[in-house]
Amino acid sequence: MSLDRSIKIAPSILAADFANFGAECEAIEAQGADWVHVDVMDGHFVPNITFGPEMCAAIRPHIKRVMDVHLMIAPVDPYVDAFAKAGADIITAHVEAGPHIHRTLQAIRGAGAKAGVALNPGTPAEAVAELLDMVDLICVMTVNPGFGGQKFIDMTGKVRALRAMIGDRPIHIEIDGGVDPTTAPLVTAAGADVLVAGSAVFKGGSVSDPAPYGANIRAIRAAATA
Repeated sequence: MSLDRSIKIAPSILAADFANFGAECEAIEAQGADWVHVDVMDGHFVPNITFGPEMCAAIRPHIKRVMDVHLMIAPVDPYVDAFAKAGADIITAHVEAGPHIHRTLQAIRGAGAKAGVALNPGTPAEAVAELLDMVDLICVMTVNPGFGGQKFIDMTGKVRALRAMIGDRPIHIEIDGGVDPTTAPLVTAAGADVLVAGSAVFKGGSVSDPAPYGANIRAIRAAATA
């Protein structure tokens, strides 16, 4: 996985057909997805429960590109190795998910994955000021984590602040929540380069009719790069 500043679309399989995850991963990649985003929730750190490392291991053979695993769980440290062994290319943890986020990021890199840190809407950019040399990705939440399909919360000021803080460091800025062709250009203009989109990608399509996935991905990308 090489770093570049081109816009990357990372469909969230939280919006996919849960009975066909492997086929859904293959379909979105065939239709132009750059990364596959996996939202892991524990019913404790966020008010929802989704998947675990076994599911990540099961879909890994169906993903040819980047598996981007977003851990919305607490505690997070005991599970880092399991998700790395399941094939995660990137593992992202929230600042608030444990007592020592620096140690968490060390553990992620030590397990062989790229390290991401997530900022909730109420978490300031300054929370990662002392972590910039420990991370490969900063995920800016533009909804409160826990559910798909929420309304976008404008965090463009935070994104601009992060882009200035990052400077020339090789760090992605990812946006997660409410991304569609209307909101995508707002965040990319501010400095984001990875866009997580769930319902905006999967709407109108299916494993048997994946063409709408491609149309949706192209629409988001075109709006983001206009």
